[in-house]
This record gives sequence, C-alpha cells and structure tokens, in this order.
Amino acid sequence: MSPAGESGQLELHIRHKSYRVASGGRLHVLGEISFSLANGEVAAVVGPSGCGKTTLLRIIVGLDRDFDGSVLLPAHGRLGIVFQEPRLLPWRTVEENVRLAAPQAGEATLSTLFATLGLSAHRRHYPGELSLGLARRVALARAFAFEPELLALDEPFVSLDAALVERLRAELIELISRRPTTTLLVTHSIEEAIGLADRVFLLSPSPARVIAEVPIERPRSPRSAAELAVIRDKLRVAAVSG
Repeated sequence: MSPAGESGQLELHIRHKSYRVASGGRLHVLGEISFSLANGEVAAVVGPSGCGKTTLLRIIVGLDRDFDGSVLLPAHGRLGIVFQEPRLLPWRTVEENVRLAAPQAGEATLSTLFATLGLSAHRRHYPGELSLGLARRVALARAFAFEPELLALDEPFVSLDAALVERLRAELIELISRRPTTTLLVTHSIEEAIGLADRVFLLSPSPARVIAEVPIERPRSPRSAAELAVIRDKLRVAAVSG
C-alpha cells in the first residue's frame, strides 16, 4: 500500500483475498477487483450479504494487509472512516470525540459541521445520551472534521428507519457538496447507492468480483419514483448479465 498517488485519487487492484479457517484450509473471499476513483468522485459498492464488501473496505483503509494486490491512496493519505457502529468514546462528549480526531479543526468549522448535522444542541452530551441516529451523525462529523482525502463509509445508515436514513443521506450530500471528497460507500441498499454515488460497482457473491459498473446520471439529484425504478432495473439487468 502506498500514499503516493495523485491528490484525491484512489487506485485499487486486488487479485486475491482469503482467510484461513479452523479446518486448516482457506476461504476465498475476494476475487479480482480493480477500479480507480478520481478526485472528488463518489462511488458505491453494492453486493449480497457476506460477499466481502466490508473486507474490501478494510483492505482499502489499511486495516487488512493480508491480500494479494495493491492499493494506491490519495497523495496526503488522510482517511476518514465511518464504520457500521459509531465507535464513539463513551467517556468523552460529542465535541471531545470530534476534536480528538481533528484537533486542527477551528470553532467556525465545527460549528458549521454540527449545525449541518443537527448536533449543535448535543455538543456537550455523552454518547450514552444519544440515539443511534445522533451517534451516527457524530461519526460523520468526526470523519468530515478531519478533512480527509478519502472518505470510506461502511453501511453508515444500517438498521435506521427509512425517514431517518433519508435525512442523514441529505446531510451527507450537503457535506460532500460543500467539500468535495473522494468517497467510497459500501452498502447493500441499491436505493442508497443511487442516491449518493456517481458510479455503482456491483459485486458477485463470494468470492466477490465486480460484475458491473453503472454510472448514475445527475448524481445526488432529486428523482421521481419512475426514474428510480428505471435505474434499479438497469442495475438488476447489469447484475444478471454480469
């Protein structure tokens, strides 16, 4: 893995990823996966449960180095990661959790960030006092306050109700539009991918490989139910033909 790529660009080339299992053999998780993201581009990786989406993300952010291939990170290598669980320090307040990750962030930056995410009234609350939706917002604030070159999102809205997901998605879109950041979203939700991404990569069942790459016209724009249906059908056809 190298942080010497172009500013904002991610290049991924995985040839093979497997795990050793208790029987002594190896479980083949990822097949050949290659793609690159340009500066400020938002991409989504969609695939069936258990196909290796989270493993793929862990490889990209450097949490799993036991694989055959290479990852070229953006030039400065600053990574913002939002996991499925918020992973906040329970003995620190909301503001302290964010400042620990981004000590360089000024008051104006944090105030704007907290206001965008609806956290202004919760700056001095502790994680145990927050709902899951609010905790997820704190995780987003922590990632964006760091001003990453690459933002990695591992199903950040999983287990939330549809109305809250829609609101958080709108807040994430506002953050991305305010400061364009190369972003990779891992999700099992086609709707989520359509709503956020410039491109969608469809993965096969494990061992995962990219079976289709679908560009999204007018990314992050409002769409009618009919337009969403057309895009969903295009993705399903691409998945079947792949």
